Amino acid sequence: MRAIRLHEFGPPTNLVLDEVPDLTPAAGQARVVVEASGVHLLDTSLRRGEPGPMPAPELPTIPGREVAGVVDRVGPGVGDSWLGRRVVAHLGMVPGGYAEQAVTAVGSLLPVPDHVPFPAAVAAVGTGRTAQGVLELEPPTPDDVVLVPSAAGGLGWLLVQGAQAAGATVVAAAGGPDRVAALTPLGADLVADYTEPGWAEAVRAGTGGVTLVYDGVGGDVGRRALELLRPGGRLVTFGYSAGAPTRFDTSDVVSRSISVGWSLGPRMQALPGGIRGLAARALDRVGAGAWRPLVTTYPLAEAACAHADLEARRALGKVVLVRQQAGQSRRALGGRPLGSAG
Repeated sequence: MRAIRLHEFGPPTNLVLDEVPDLTPAAGQARVVVEASGVHLLDTSLRRGEPGPMPAPELPTIPGREVAGVVDRVGPGVGDSWLGRRVVAHLGMVPGGYAEQAVTAVGSLLPVPDHVPFPAAVAAVGTGRTAQGVLELEPPTPDDVVLVPSAAGGLGWLLVQGAQAAGATVVAAAGGPDRVAALTPLGADLVADYTEPGWAEAVRAGTGGVTLVYDGVGGDVGRRALELLRPGGRLVTFGYSAGAPTRFDTSDVVSRSISVGWSLGPRMQALPGGIRGLAARALDRVGAGAWRPLVTTYPLAEAACAHADLEARRALGKVVLVRQQAGQSRRALGGRPLGSAG
């Protein structure tokens, strides 16, 4: 099979396409012919050799932990009923997703409805499960004015839809004119470009302040978002793509009676069904049409380009590698077609 391997930590060009032996599922496992593989921002840090939530991998390694495709082989103790089924899985702490085959425990598999594209299923099991957890831990209401500073990302795109479904007024924000233009299909009540001077003042003028912030950006953007909160508002953080968490101290919390919460880790694991339950409910939303993921696809062989575009914020939504078909080109599912930048 073909797989993307990293032999040395460093730039995206260190990701190379190799021929490696086919995989054999062990007891309790299934082998998936991978049609779509998720790319996460964490993958870029691991590629550089920077440990964070996960330790730097041993080399050589096949990156990636989110896969979707068709089961073509099962290990001992696994029923043949799995053969031929469309599935999606998160491989957990084990890499191996950027490949034409993956093996995982049958208990990690989720069936994918026939009408759901594999890239959308990958978005559901990756960013979708996080979005589902954020919405369950801090649910929006019809009385809320919700600000999503990372609305052009895969997670923010789903959070906007979740807040809209709850009847909230939604402010969708993104960085740069191209990313802001991509927000048009969402139909948010207000759109803001947080790279523009005065963006926060414009949001305040248009809303009178917000009551709930879903913050995955952090840094100065997260701080300005926090300052937009009305008394009694809530800041929910789940990451910091800007490179640093949103700054706040006790005076912010006490003087304005706001609450600040981190929505990852043990809090999500404590929700019904744990992380797997969140992924299943996210996939249900996608299958029912309640969520339309934004996905930018790249052929598997162009993993280096996918990493470069993700790091440079040129890619929209969830970045996914797909098995290359004749004439296939990079595109955004649910958004406008993308060019060949990068």
